[in-house]
Amino acid sequence: MDDTERHAMLSLLLSGLIATAAVQERHPAPASPPAGVGIVVHEADVRVRQVPPHNGTGMSTAYRISDVAPNRGMEFRKRVMHPGASIGLHVIAHDEVYHVVSGEGEVTSDGVTTRMKAGDTAYLYDGNNVGITQVGGEDLVLIIAYPLAERRD
Repeated sequence: MDDTERHAMLSLLLSGLIATAAVQERHPAPASPPAGVGIVVHEADVRVRQVPPHNGTGMSTAYRISDVAPNRGMEFRKRVMHPGASIGLHVIAHDEVYHVVSGEGEVTSDGVTTRMKAGDTAYLYDGNNVGITQVGGEDLVLIIAYPLAERRD
């Protein structure tokens, strides 16, 4: 191997190492932090395409953000409801918040249906029978948060 080939091989190897380091810097593997230390979750690492919960219809993309947080006391999720999708009616055993980031939807709570758009938030109460449906031509992007009955790992 002459110097030119050796230089080309070293350049290629170095480029690969730099690219690998850059990817790892943007999306490090989740690790269990010391007690009381927060973590950062990259939504691309927790994305799951699925039928919405509670006998929902259509398709959604769920970002199960809090699932990777050890010893958590709440759920925090982002869900993209694709056209025609719905989270089916279900009775909740805690207060729950649906915040609309973009798109439009109709939230139902105990038989009352209200139209929601970007910037609107539904605060739903323990014992309510709730669900939400995407309406319009654009995806409905939601942030959903609620407390857990007990801490989860």
